[in-house]
Amino acid sequence: MAMLSACYIALRFIHFASLILLFGCTVYSVLLAPGALRGVLVRQLQVVWRSAIGVSLISACLLLCVQGGKMGDGWLDVINPSVWLMVLGTQFGHIWAWLLIMAVTSVIVLAVQPRKMQAYLLVLTGLQLVLMACVGHASLHDGGIGVLHRVNHTIHLLSASFWVGGLLPLLVCMRLASKTAWSDIAIESMMRFSRYGHLAVAAVIISGMINSLLIMGWNIPFESNYFRLLLLKVVLVGVMVILALINRYWLVAKFNHSALAKQQFIRLTWLEVILSAAILLLVSLFATQEPF
Repeated sequence: MAMLSACYIALRFIHFASLILLFGCTVYSVLLAPGALRGVLVRQLQVVWRSAIGVSLISACLLLCVQGGKMGDGWLDVINPSVWLMVLGTQFGHIWAWLLIMAVTSVIVLAVQPRKMQAYLLVLTGLQLVLMACVGHASLHDGGIGVLHRVNHTIHLLSASFWVGGLLPLLVCMRLASKTAWSDIAIESMMRFSRYGHLAVAAVIISGMINSLLIMGWNIPFESNYFRLLLLKVVLVGVMVILALINRYWLVAKFNHSALAKQQFIRLTWLEVILSAAILLLVSLFATQEPF
């Protein structure tokens, strides 16, 4: 059963990572990049967002199967269709069925390739993140508190996905900014990401604090593994915020007269990507544990 739980945690990490990357790429290409830059970003990042579509569908299917094993008698029930149907009959299953529909629809959109494909993928990915916000600890409460918790968790996931998912497009724009033909619009898109990124980071911090309060209340369980992992997450998020501030208010100001500042900006952004992966792994781990 321990191996099954480890598999579930790994699949959660993969599923969240694919959705966050897809959301970040589509937000950037649809909402942040000026017209001429959109097609370039889509082509530059196509390996990322195309892979993310397939990985999100496969991981969503596997998570349903593994959830069946966790509810049933272990690995044999992972491949038992009757157990899958039983899982789909639960509150988790009802939400997950809609998530699977959205994931399948994303694959269809990718295959059909309509004119506004990126916009459709943005909506479908956003809806999947909203559905993800309705399972796990966010489903602990009923009534008004339950609605508040789900809405707050939705804000948390969407804001974090904007911030973290936008880092790879930001790095692509940083590379394009060194080319004369794309310099102005690449810098414009980076400034847009920075402007709205401030709001996203603030929303991540505030909604995260509210989430913790709704889950644990005022009595902090210092002895629980959940709290220790949550505290480590808070520390890593704090480091990411510091790196983002250094990039925006220290290094960007030196771009015009320092090539080294640009290199440091890229290194710190990659460090943010690595830290965000570590945070996502932590979340995938403690989200499966009891708070107390």
